[in-house]
Amino acid sequence: MSSKGITSRAENYSDWYNELVLRSNLADYSPVRGCMVIKPHGYAIWELMQRALDDMFKATGHQNAYFPTMIPESFLQKEADHVEGFAPQCAVVTHGGGKELEEKLYLRPTSETMIWHTYSKWVQSWRDLPILINQWANVFRWELRTRMFLRTLEFLWQEGHTAHATYDEAEQEALTILDIYRKFAEDWMAVPVIVGLKTENEKFAGADHTYCIEAMTQDLRAIQAGTSHHLGQNFAKAFDVTFQNQEGQLEHVYATSWGVSTRLIGTLLMAHSDDKGLVLPPRLAPVQVVVIPIGRDEQRVATVAAAHQLADELKVLGWGGVAVRVKVDDREKESPGFKYNHWELHGACVRVELGPRDLEAGACVVSRRDVGEKHAVALSEASGFIASELGAMQSSMLEVARKLREASTRRVDTWAEFLEVFAGEGGAGFVLAHWDGTKETELAISDATKATIRCIPLTPLDPSDNELGQCVMTGKPSARRVVFAKAY
Repeated sequence: MSSKGITSRAENYSDWYNELVLRSNLADYSPVRGCMVIKPHGYAIWELMQRALDDMFKATGHQNAYFPTMIPESFLQKEADHVEGFAPQCAVVTHGGGKELEEKLYLRPTSETMIWHTYSKWVQSWRDLPILINQWANVFRWELRTRMFLRTLEFLWQEGHTAHATYDEAEQEALTILDIYRKFAEDWMAVPVIVGLKTENEKFAGADHTYCIEAMTQDLRAIQAGTSHHLGQNFAKAFDVTFQNQEGQLEHVYATSWGVSTRLIGTLLMAHSDDKGLVLPPRLAPVQVVVIPIGRDEQRVATVAAAHQLADELKVLGWGGVAVRVKVDDREKESPGFKYNHWELHGACVRVELGPRDLEAGACVVSRRDVGEKHAVALSEASGFIASELGAMQSSMLEVARKLREASTRRVDTWAEFLEVFAGEGGAGFVLAHWDGTKETELAISDATKATIRCIPLTPLDPSDNELGQCVMTGKPSARRVVFAKAY
């Protein structure tokens, strides 16, 4: 056990994660199995994610709307692959107002069917296209094994749904969103990702093809952090969404859908946090700076005043184009040591200690959460130094995560080595290996090792990855290497 009572990552990574979520006040269990209560500290992270992504979506022409939670059963049955893919995960409403419903209503596992029914009323002409809509919502999927933030029966997400006149326009949309997700993961979450294409077996139910971003956790498993789907004309044909093109001919529209969820919070924790608690990138930390005044009686009055003055300076100076999110912890009953531990657990990025002797010297002590080194800094220079530390921490966290991924990525060419790499229950990092392209081999590899094809990289991690080779299991010809890993 660590000094604060959290199971260490080395001892039991799963227990560490669950205890971290609870002890850092991100979430709590719900009386409904598989659901969770997101507490203010956890929801504050989601709000910061939401705000950043929403700005990115709107900058590329998207608008927000909202569609109903409940979907008629007949809607889901219109797209065969879609209903087959989601039926086992659906929660169904059979009674309302004390009476059995004439038609069952499904709590949305995703909104394609409801939205495409609506689009059929909105689209008549090429002039009505494109439709670029996103919604922030909750969805329901009846998961058997749940874990807070990573997989719950109900979760929060955004789902984009767009309609286009041509295949190429829809393809460009899917790739545009994919790049937004990549930038958000790397620039905001400080999590490097592999951008790629899902296999036919792993693509979204009802899609023509699915793109994804794949991240690596500290226990060397993969985690799917976002998906962008080119739906082709599948849903347009199922719901008869047609338009008259500029030549006066009737065509079905092309579609995309895409989404990320509160799963991103779980990804964030598993990528960065440690045995002391949360380590959050400054761009997504609810509290970026905590100032802790130290002292008693008159000394305390002076240090508290100086702490608030520094906090005000930070808010005015700002970082990343917004006011620094700063907290002065001037609680009287708690000791400085208690406060240090509290804010380490809750993920404050920078801690400032300000005692009577520091004040006399016109200085303060500054330490960064990710590295822990202490620096004595003149109060006159403190706000600028702290802002620079926030920037350095954001960059450093991405670099540390990238180095872990690079050190935990290998290329494997024989089945014997592949089996050895994935032996045991733990994660094994990313393995780049050749695959013959068949669903049968993909499933056989998964059955034998519990490793799945996470994606076919759009850009090879190394130029040699796109050279011809032989499937690691069957020895049959292979066009390129793909990414295998055990995943959450």
